[in-house]
Amino acid sequence: MQRSLLSRITKPGHGPASWALVLLCAVALAACQLPPPRERTHSSALTAVQARGTPLGVAIEGALATHAGLTGIDPLTNPLEAFASRVDLVRSAQRTLDVQYYIWRNDLTGTLLLEELREAADRGVRVRLLLDDNGIPHSLDGTLAALDAHPNVEVRLFNPFVVRKPKFIGYLTDFSRLNRRMHNKSLTADGIATILGGRNIGDEYFGATDGVVFADLDVLAIGPAATDVAQDFDRYWASAPAWPLHEILPAPPPGGLDALDRAAHAVQDNPAAAAYTATLHEKTDVSRLLDGTLPLEWARTRLVSDDPAKAQGKAAPESLVLSQLHDILGEPERELDLVSPYFVPGEVGTQYFTRLAARGVTVRVLTNSLEATDVLPVHAGYARRRKPLLKSGVELFELRRAAGASAGKEQAPGSFGSSGSSLHAKTFAVDAQRVFVGSLNFDPRSANLNTELGLVIESSVLASRIESAFWTQVPQLAYQVKLAPDGSLYWIRQSGENVIRYDTEPNSRWSTRLAVWFFSILPIEWLL
Repeated sequence: MQRSLLSRITKPGHGPASWALVLLCAVALAACQLPPPRERTHSSALTAVQARGTPLGVAIEGALATHAGLTGIDPLTNPLEAFASRVDLVRSAQRTLDVQYYIWRNDLTGTLLLEELREAADRGVRVRLLLDDNGIPHSLDGTLAALDAHPNVEVRLFNPFVVRKPKFIGYLTDFSRLNRRMHNKSLTADGIATILGGRNIGDEYFGATDGVVFADLDVLAIGPAATDVAQDFDRYWASAPAWPLHEILPAPPPGGLDALDRAAHAVQDNPAAAAYTATLHEKTDVSRLLDGTLPLEWARTRLVSDDPAKAQGKAAPESLVLSQLHDILGEPERELDLVSPYFVPGEVGTQYFTRLAARGVTVRVLTNSLEATDVLPVHAGYARRRKPLLKSGVELFELRRAAGASAGKEQAPGSFGSSGSSLHAKTFAVDAQRVFVGSLNFDPRSANLNTELGLVIESSVLASRIESAFWTQVPQLAYQVKLAPDGSLYWIRQSGENVIRYDTEPNSRWSTRLAVWFFSILPIEWLL
């Protein structure tokens, strides 16, 4: 494509102005190319044997011996607890921290957690930070470069942008590469305890905003699953798309970390943030883990993770998460309860769910309503599949959006966090026996473009919690979509003893519905 374009521009008859244009295009294209790869430093995760003498290793040694071969699981549904547990996990690390995220905001929670990583490095912990470059703002470049210069910190950027500001220029010159992203999310301490799930690092994921809070789900896992996550991190860390940050960004000026210190102190001294930061001094699930008082669900687990070569379009089909999930889970026999904020089943997925329902399997899906979604094109991709799903007997629920819950407000209990939220959790339960928690959305992007990570947990207790939520909480928090005899859609919600009906998408404007219709007719489903 590039050569044919240049050949057309430079064919005989073009004058000096055309040659100048050719030179300008060549310079621009060169400026957008990644530098030649260099030999990279090798490092690996801590093994379970090496972790035995650490505070985490000592704290869980007895429990692991009692539950040989099993993983200890603790669900983290409350957003404040999810953040405070991450902070405590970083503080508890003695040897290594392996941190992998799709989005890292330059906000209150992002600043505090970066400062915690820096303080861990200061006390001698080796920190490896792997971030998808699409999910970090340009304003963090200087801070990350300064962290990378720390002797105990190494930062790598997955599928990096060469042009830092504005990054979208990269999509114009290298779309096929940059359209593939690393969506994995995990934080692992000393190779023996990890937090993984749906949450990125940003205020909206941890209830630190007065705006809409994402209702999300992580798990704290100790033992074999944490070891698997640590080894998978090694695979991504050493992969070709993971570039050492210093090969992409210029060296930081002296004292580059002073800005991070000032930002962290400003957050801690901000009266508006005082209520939130005060929660970091309360007892967390990680501190309960360390003192032996945390009740855990012990279960067999299987890690599912895409081959990082997927980000280059080179992964074998059997190495992809959806293929692994099918091999592990098999076909549901009784019921499938699925929670996905971005649910775009496409033609193949719609046929799959339709076949399940035709076999008598109860299929229930919870996703975002139009009023709660944060991505209109994704809702359009889902909306065009609603009627065939409903005709087959699939039950569809759409989370309602209410006023966002701030950090100082009480969070509604249960698997899906606050009812004043936009759904972001990614989980499903099969036959009330097995449950998946991770980063995977049921959409073409997760299936074909982005890399994903998650755990399949063989636990009737955890799977039953999701099943129970559909029968108890979901009707109170969501609209149920119905199909009228004339083929039109309507929505119902429970309000106490009353049932309220809507004949158009609830609490939506005509202009928003028009935008959804417009996106639904565009050939973009493969991008969603």
